[in-house]
Amino acid sequence: MKRSKQHLPEFVVCINNSNYPASLELHKIYQTVGDKDATLKGDIRVIDESGEDYLYPSSCFVPIQVPHSVEESLLKAL
Repeated sequence: MKRSKQHLPEFVVCINNSNYPASLELHKIYQTVGDKDATLKGDIRVIDESGEDYLYPSSCFVPIQVPHSVEESLLKAL
């Protein structure tokens, strides 16, 4: 059975960490955590350097799509 898009992990790349240098690394790939309320407010929930999920402005990130094999590797590393 094919999984729906909403259940697949999504990834973003940090393009601006100027207000969060201890929490986000510039140009690093982060896994997102679904949060519709945050999205409506212009934020995004990501698993940051602490290993926990926190809200950040969406403008700090660019969404990316990665091949399945890369996704598996990223998820193992997290």
